[in-house]
Amino acid sequence: MRTLARRISHLNDEIAEADRDLADLTKTVTPSLLAMRQVGPQTAAQILVTAGGNIDRMRSEAAFAKLCGVAPLPASSGKTTTRHRLNPGGDRDANSALYLVVIGRLKDHTPTQTYLARRLTEGKTKNEAIRCLRRLLARTIYRALKNDLKRLDHP
Repeated sequence: MRTLARRISHLNDEIAEADRDLADLTKTVTPSLLAMRQVGPQTAAQILVTAGGNIDRMRSEAAFAKLCGVAPLPASSGKTTTRHRLNPGGDRDANSALYLVVIGRLKDHTPTQTYLARRLTEGKTKNEAIRCLRRLLARTIYRALKNDLKRLDHP
C-alpha cells in the first residue's frame, strides 16, 4: 500500500509540473485567449492543437467554427426552415472545450446569461441557445487566436 501511495504521490507531482509547464507555454503563445473568462490553459492548448500553428489556413471564423464542430447546419423537418443543429464533423475535443467554457460562463457571466435569456424569449430551446453561444464563442476565440499568432509571427 505504501508503494502504491508513493507512486500516486509521484504521479500527482508529475501532473502538477506538466500543468505548470502547459500554463507557461499557453501564456506565452496566447495571452489574450487566456485572458478570456473561463478559458484556462487546457482549453487554450486544445484550441491551439485544433487550429494548428498556421491560423492563416482558415479563411474565416466560419472555417474555424466548422473545424471545431460548432458551425450550424440547417435541420428542417419540412414544416420549419429556421431550425439548425451543430455540424457533427470537426474536432470533438475542441467542441467539448467550447461547451465547457459556455457552461462555465452561464453560471456567473452576466452578458452570457443575458444572451441566453434573449434567445429563450425568441423561442429557442436551451440546447439551441447553447449552440448559438458556442458559435459566438468560436467567433471570439478565432479573433483572439489570430491576433496572438500574428503577434508571434511579427514580433
